[in-house]
Amino acid sequence: MNLEFNKNEDVNKQFVFKVKNRLDAIYKGGGQKASAKQKEKGKLLARERITYLIDPDKPWLEIGAFVAEEMYQEQGGCPSAGVITGIGYIAGRQCMIVANDATVKAGAWFPMTAKKNLRAQEIAMENRLPIIYLVDSAGVYLPMQDEIFPDKEHFGRIFRNNALMSSMGIVQISAIMGSCVAGGAYLPIMSDEAMIVEGTGSVFLAGSYLVKSAIGEDVDNETLGGANTHCEISGVTDYKHPNDQACLDSIKNIMSMLGSPKNAGFDRIKSAMPQKDEQEIYGLLPESREKPYDMLDIIERLVDNSDFEEYKKLYGQSIICGLGRIDGWAVGIVANQRKVVKSKKSEMQFGGVIYSDSADKATRFIMNCNQKKIPLVFLQDVTGFMVGSRSEQGGIIKDGAKMVNAVANSVVPKFTIVVGNSYGAGNYAMCGKAYDPRLIFAWPSAKIAVMGGAQAAKTLLQIQESSLKAKGEEINKEKKETLLKEITDRYNSQTTPFYAASRLWVDGIIDPLETRKVISMGIEAANQSPIEKSFNVGIIQT
Repeated sequence: MNLEFNKNEDVNKQFVFKVKNRLDAIYKGGGQKASAKQKEKGKLLARERITYLIDPDKPWLEIGAFVAEEMYQEQGGCPSAGVITGIGYIAGRQCMIVANDATVKAGAWFPMTAKKNLRAQEIAMENRLPIIYLVDSAGVYLPMQDEIFPDKEHFGRIFRNNALMSSMGIVQISAIMGSCVAGGAYLPIMSDEAMIVEGTGSVFLAGSYLVKSAIGEDVDNETLGGANTHCEISGVTDYKHPNDQACLDSIKNIMSMLGSPKNAGFDRIKSAMPQKDEQEIYGLLPESREKPYDMLDIIERLVDNSDFEEYKKLYGQSIICGLGRIDGWAVGIVANQRKVVKSKKSEMQFGGVIYSDSADKATRFIMNCNQKKIPLVFLQDVTGFMVGSRSEQGGIIKDGAKMVNAVANSVVPKFTIVVGNSYGAGNYAMCGKAYDPRLIFAWPSAKIAVMGGAQAAKTLLQIQESSLKAKGEEINKEKKETLLKEITDRYNSQTTPFYAASRLWVDGIIDPLETRKVISMGIEAANQSPIEKSFNVGIIQT
């Protein structure tokens, strides 16, 4: 291996190490003291509940672990937005799990908590996955109620989704394992079945203090909404259990009896590992996002047997399209080519740029995959569409629009991995978050923004210079350099995968070696939801 390979390997492994370190801190939730308080009540912690519930011999795919990272600092932080979500297996059946973390602000709902819950429900609905709610929450975080309560994508949307999932026949099971108050009380009761843990679980629209102030009645929370009240008197809950373990065992038992889902018919054969060493991805991926590399080298370390059937190999070379298998599943791959390639239609194509011919090729390939019912995988390392008079006269806008149209109207499940850059309209054409990928994950090397940091900083500096000059302020060279550094640092801090994952622009940040698992679990989930809509791109410019 050469020196550059070794340097790349060191840098990328450091990126992965940084991700794992930050995850370790997030997994501690609200910290040791808050955890000890939950233990004193005889409760399992949220992550312990999930570990107990899911099949130990099957993979777990967490969704949104980094959500709210470095947000809500004035409120003391909110690790993982106070709720853990992910896809796991219970009694061999794949399902979505949503577990409130009572060590984080008593499981209170922050704005990002609602967004994360809605994302979990969206995944469950798209893939017709059973969804399990492990409820332990103090309700809406009142100081921020205006950011969580009234809008379309706020707290109330969750209950609307409960109702929709019920009508769709999607199984919903709720376990009340702690507090469940106010509007949040509707979630478990709108599920198919609701169970409650004796002594720790409680559910009511208003707690004892609010009841006292509202109607003057003196009543304790257990009498108001405990297990005995709701299992013996009101009939609100269906099962009563003595502890967390018994409650979780009951969920396992119910899940073991579910009927088999319909199958979407995506093709799968016996899985095979890539022939080329996956570990080499670390050395092949440049430490700088500006350096070229051959994306085909990455693809051959992701697909089974390193076998990839490339489509229109010699045409539109700044995008690679082709068929392969990942963990046995047939997939169509659309990837940005980052090496510099010669083209007969243009003097030189630089890596990561989408040209007219590339967009044309990708559009046709996406349509082919829809025709053949083959799931799509997008590997993003895109700097945008080609600009300049030659490209404009060649119809780059028209060709880009065709690609965006095909991605938007695609009916086969789509999965997006942000390998490197994800800039501007390239993010859209390569199935960014706005284009409904079933799952979207980033590698630690990802950068997500409207444009690259250097270009953006210079543009922003020009705007600031004009503003200062309009006020009569002179800018010398030293001040200009200081301003440029401040702008660049601020902009770059907003392009990191951590910034994106914190805001759920991506579902998480993964080690490149986890990519096959993410895609395989995603297709397995999608295979439970037959395609009912026919593919139609509507009107496109030709």
